[in-house]
Amino acid sequence: MSQFSNPTLTNEQCRLARMARDRRFDGMFFIAVKTTGIFCRPICPANSPKEENVDYYQSAATALHAGYRPCKRCHPDSAPSSWRWLGVETTFQRAINEIEQGYLQQNAIPSLAEKLGISDRYLRALFERYLGLSPKQYALYQQLMFAKSLIHNSQLSMTEIGFAAGFNSTRRFNDAFIKALKISPTDLRKNKQPAHKNTLSLAVRTPYDWRHMLEFYRLRAIAGVEKVEDNQYSRTCIINGSRAWFAVDFTPLEKGEFTIEVEFDLEDIRQLKNLVHNLRRMLDVDSDIHAIETTLSRLEPRLIIRSGIRIPGVWSAWEAGVRAILGQQVSVKAAIGQLNLLTATLGTHREMVFPTPQAIHESDINFLRMPISRKETLKRFAAHIIAHPDSSPDSWLSIKGIGPWTVNYAKLRGLSEPNCFLDGDLIVKKTVSQFPKVNKQSVSPWGSYATFHCWSHA
Repeated sequence: MSQFSNPTLTNEQCRLARMARDRRFDGMFFIAVKTTGIFCRPICPANSPKEENVDYYQSAATALHAGYRPCKRCHPDSAPSSWRWLGVETTFQRAINEIEQGYLQQNAIPSLAEKLGISDRYLRALFERYLGLSPKQYALYQQLMFAKSLIHNSQLSMTEIGFAAGFNSTRRFNDAFIKALKISPTDLRKNKQPAHKNTLSLAVRTPYDWRHMLEFYRLRAIAGVEKVEDNQYSRTCIINGSRAWFAVDFTPLEKGEFTIEVEFDLEDIRQLKNLVHNLRRMLDVDSDIHAIETTLSRLEPRLIIRSGIRIPGVWSAWEAGVRAILGQQVSVKAAIGQLNLLTATLGTHREMVFPTPQAIHESDINFLRMPISRKETLKRFAAHIIAHPDSSPDSWLSIKGIGPWTVNYAKLRGLSEPNCFLDGDLIVKKTVSQFPKVNKQSVSPWGSYATFHCWSHA
């Protein structure tokens, strides 16, 4: 019997996908085997169980909550995130996002409910309706699955893994791990050959045009902050006030398989989950590209000339906003020149990082070679972010000098929203003139991907 409280797949679709071991469904559902008490990914290499012995779950958390243990062969903790809540209430999706970023590790349920603008009773009701468990339980299972992936993919100590996963003590980490996964963390690591220290892998939905991603980053890299090599992108950043560095390696594996290897260095190991969460967004590893490209190809078969194009994100909406302001009415090369000058002059920390809103607001930026009006816009933007750090880019329209293009660019690259079609962009306009069926309405809800495919025609 399916355990999908808000199904996007039928039992028959799940059966066919698991029998075919179809990678396109990896992460979209999990297979629990009643006779073994184990749950797996659809691509698990183990012998397929009989259908009468199978339950389907929409998330690893719900399978854990039902008492199943994760498979040691296919590692459900390494599966890509799914689109399992597509179409359900926006408030619930926001709650999931906040929890997966670790909000409940430092705050209580009423605080999360207040941030979402609802009562804590309604928040609990949403989780019961869609997942059949409480927000706290969901948060705990996310912590445990993240810890399990670190045990397999790093040489971090168990103490470091516990703190990285959001536990305040090693004892609490061990107790929770044993209770949910029926094995201790140290026993799970026994006889394993973990990867190089401070590395982990990101599962990716294929196809993935990693060369397009690197080419896009290379043209826009900020000297001293970002570095792009043959198969690698690296950069420095600040996470909740502490320095971080990461390098992502895009080397493909054999047999058409693909994962992204991440090396990292953090001042505060507790920020690792935030790093991973933002990397998954930046590199757009979880999108169902097959479904997206099928929809766009039906609209206009000639639009897609490169399969697997993703949204190349930047570290934050603030950075995307600054990039957009400096890029107004100038070439990419000219905009990067100004970004390099800005960062070299105002970048902070022991290693160069992207300037903070405070640094720009408190500094004389007349060294920038651009119109005075644009400098004033940048100053006003910095002041706005200082006063409203969590504001939506839509609110930036109230700032003099910021228009829809700047806002949509920030939403596209800073938030990685899937439906930002930049129909005001010159290259997009030129491409659309060849494809009259392509417009903002027709490409929805995949406007962002349509934008990048339009740019690929340049």
